[in-house]
Amino acid sequence: MAKVHFTKMEGIGNDYVYVDATKDDLRLSPEQIQKLSDRNFGIGGDGVIFIRASNKGDFQMDMYNADGSSSEMCGNGIRCVGKYVYDHGLTNKKQPKIETGAGVLELELKVNGGGKVEQVSVDMGKPILVPSLIPVKWENENPILEQPLSFLSGLPGYTSYNLKFSAVSMGNPHCIIYVEDPDKFPVREIGPLIENHTDLFPRRVNVEFVSLRGKDHLYQRTWERGAGETLACGTGACAVMTASHLNGKTGKDVRIDLRGGTLRVQLLESGHVLMTGPATEVFSGVVEV
Repeated sequence: MAKVHFTKMEGIGNDYVYVDATKDDLRLSPEQIQKLSDRNFGIGGDGVIFIRASNKGDFQMDMYNADGSSSEMCGNGIRCVGKYVYDHGLTNKKQPKIETGAGVLELELKVNGGGKVEQVSVDMGKPILVPSLIPVKWENENPILEQPLSFLSGLPGYTSYNLKFSAVSMGNPHCIIYVEDPDKFPVREIGPLIENHTDLFPRRVNVEFVSLRGKDHLYQRTWERGAGETLACGTGACAVMTASHLNGKTGKDVRIDLRGGTLRVQLLESGHVLMTGPATEVFSGVVEV
């Protein structure tokens, strides 16, 4: 067995096990990642994130879901990476560049009077709307906005839901669905059906169930690919803002409430999406794997 030093961190309830692999480049199997992520028999979290050395940025974020599958990006996760590398003395930069599966992203760290990072803004890049690049198997390459989810037509109660979806990638694929009240919607029943419908979403998909709470104010629940329902999803919030603006429901500066907290998401003049929110360290320890 090997002893692994870890830190548990969360961004508005989206929690991961973080491992500093900048020196030893530790690798774990999918089974080991599942064990660490298990909330009953392990540390518990939505997955494991390794912080590695990078030739493209200051650090690399190597992310795995709770089921052991790899993932390109996590908006809440990358904010915690920024907090980790600064608070743990791996860098003194307040604008570190982090290599991810969605490219190299630049962070802006907001440091409090005690010298600790409290808030992080992330330039998430430009949203991807071309179906084949999201990817979605679609009849053309026009943006998918409020289109019927026809494969669910045989589902009991489908006609009363009248489900339509918009598709956006923020480096990972998202399916955005507007419902009257996400808290009363059967997210845990419908979410996995959409996530695993690989005839439409060949790499599976994250699913956001969204309602309007006011002008430029949204609420979302997220069914996350490989993790199930999570308290928050940063890339999902960015996808929700993008879809909501394109669908004429909001402007370009949006407050999004999630079950774990609130994010501010803005569409910049450059076409990039800027996400701002908190990052918190919960505890550290050593585990045998």
